[in-house]
Amino acid sequence: MEAVAKALLAHQDLRIVTNNLHVASILSEAPGCQVIVAGGEIRPLDHGIVGELTVDFIRQFKMDIGLIGISGIEPDGSLRDFDYREVQVAKAIMAQSRQVWLGADQSKFKRTAIIQLAHLRDIDLLCTDAAPTDNMSALLAEGGVECVVATG
Repeated sequence: MEAVAKALLAHQDLRIVTNNLHVASILSEAPGCQVIVAGGEIRPLDHGIVGELTVDFIRQFKMDIGLIGISGIEPDGSLRDFDYREVQVAKAIMAQSRQVWLGADQSKFKRTAIIQLAHLRDIDLLCTDAAPTDNMSALLAEGGVECVVATG
């Protein structure tokens, strides 16, 4: 998500709602952008903000694009994570978004995790750093999901 936030610095006049302090810090430098930070419990590892307060906060907004991350995408297309609280926040973001974009680098392909968030068919766009495997490409095509592979 931090890489995506850095890419967004080239854009102006965005309104961003985030549950990540690193993302908020990066985007606070973007010209004309308004950054709104959710309240809740801060996870020490990645400075993500989670918990019921965060979910309630997210539910107040209707967003054009909800950008989520994930710990792993299993071979069947399941999107999974390790933190139940983060999954609840991501579900709220998905429910409040007109489009859902998933940012996942190639290390997430075929990585397993314990808690299911959603399925690839539930997103609109996958942003990644490498071409997906044949199996994942087929799942993306079946779900009508666009895939963007970032370069450089």
